[in-house]
Amino acid sequence: MEKLIVIDGNSIVNRAFYGIMGSKMLQTADGTYTNAVYGFLAIMFKELEDVKPDYLAVAFDLKAPTARHLMYEGYKATRKGMPDELAKQMPILKDVLKAMNIDIIEMEGYEADDILGTLSKRAEEKNIETVLLTGDRDSFQLATEKVKIYIPRTKAGKTETEIFDRDKVLEVYGVEPKQMIEVKGLMGDTSDNIPGVPGIGEKTALSIIKEYGTIENLYKNIEANTDNLKGKQREKIAENKELADLSRTLGTINLNVPIEKNIEDLKVKEWNREEVLSIFETLRFNRYIERFDLRSNTSINKSEESVEKEESFETIEVEKKEELKIVLEKVENEKKMFFYVEYNENQNSRVNKKVKNISITINDKVYYSNLNNNISIEDFKEVFENEEILKVSSDLKILYVVLKESKIYPKNFMFDLRVAGYLLNSTTNLYSVKDLSYSYLNKNLDDYIKNDTQDTQMTLFESSENTEEKEISENSVACSYFTSKLYEVLTEELKKHGMYELFNEIEMPVMEVLADMQYEGMYVEKDELIEFGNELKKGLDKLTKEIYDLAGEEFNINSPKQLRRNII
Repeated sequence: MEKLIVIDGNSIVNRAFYGIMGSKMLQTADGTYTNAVYGFLAIMFKELEDVKPDYLAVAFDLKAPTARHLMYEGYKATRKGMPDELAKQMPILKDVLKAMNIDIIEMEGYEADDILGTLSKRAEEKNIETVLLTGDRDSFQLATEKVKIYIPRTKAGKTETEIFDRDKVLEVYGVEPKQMIEVKGLMGDTSDNIPGVPGIGEKTALSIIKEYGTIENLYKNIEANTDNLKGKQREKIAENKELADLSRTLGTINLNVPIEKNIEDLKVKEWNREEVLSIFETLRFNRYIERFDLRSNTSINKSEESVEKEESFETIEVEKKEELKIVLEKVENEKKMFFYVEYNENQNSRVNKKVKNISITINDKVYYSNLNNNISIEDFKEVFENEEILKVSSDLKILYVVLKESKIYPKNFMFDLRVAGYLLNSTTNLYSVKDLSYSYLNKNLDDYIKNDTQDTQMTLFESSENTEEKEISENSVACSYFTSKLYEVLTEELKKHGMYELFNEIEMPVMEVLADMQYEGMYVEKDELIEFGNELKKGLDKLTKEIYDLAGEEFNINSPKQLRRNII
């Protein structure tokens, strides 16, 4: 069966904006915020990968008043305007979608919900399965056997999705999807400022609709005195028939929007890869560039001017102890050691990790050593333990533990690129040397690394008489060289943002404390610890849901601004 995804653009981008929020939101080089665009794409890419649709569209609201605003002046009147940081990202998002050849549908007088409803109805008539990607539970009224509502949630950086079809709505709420309209007519909606019947909440509204089916049938029974309502509840409902009818109408999604495009027009199309690459480079979305391999098979070539500006450095392979001794003497004279380490095991593993190679940069030369029978990690002991030499690299905590396991006790591990990157932008997890080089140096390290599957003009090795390419990790060499460049830039950035003392006096000393704790370790009952963690997670999820229910909407609880708005 063919599949269609329709994305509620405003709902998802709003969710993405508050999901990646903080004092240092993702930004471009000129300070333009990009967290909402990045988060929106993360959610969209996940669902596209899971669903694999044949048709795709994104619906947006427009500023123009809708039929609901004309019907009821108070409709959405209590909503605050879109934050400026988000509003400025909307055109950027639409430019990205256009470059991806994804259809954008927006119509004056109608909301995105109405577009979702109309397209889902048309698709169902053509026996096409529809996924409505939205954060708005009003869309539950659209759920059928062939129309599913996907509600994304972002937890700890991962996107999870709740899926509601007709059976799930019936299971959770005890009423048919279309009856959710009747429920809203009674309870209203604080987020949209739909009045409902005063004093009637969701629990009561669901109970009443379960018994009477519709608002119309409810009032027929009240007029005939055949209802089971009592006291003030009956009195409030009886007195507010007009409000209930109005609220029901306001909450009903229009299924007949005059959308000119047919479902066939929404066929998933190939991206304009060059345009997408250009936008992603501006936005610093390096992770997406790599994920979709956007730099391959494009006609984008470096201009002569840009090639001239490429970094040039010499790589020298160090194979003997005598050669290494000369290199380490140079390090002692420089009093700084810019280096990069690769391990035999997975980089993320903390167990039985062994150093595979070390690259050391001195000026514009990178000295590369494979650790083997000729050279071992113990040959670096003196320089690592030399307190007068400042060591600069990435993931120093990992190396600290590895060295101590080899009876090497490192001194003056005083600059970790990853820690500096985190301080400067704690809202992302892009702290590798590659990521930081892209963000702060505007350099793509892939351009400096040979790849047999690509026709690249750059060559890493300016001098290769005594090197065998197959034995040298070009990644290690490039990362070592750009470590020296990043040190200068990140130091200035830390000073610029008033974080240099924090970095030197707290973060780096704490890194050594944490490394020592990791080295010493502690005994725990693993199964009990996991069970305790699961219990905490259940409690947190329950509290989060209660907060959302009390607020009448989902929001970023960790945002003081959002929390204050919902409390007030």
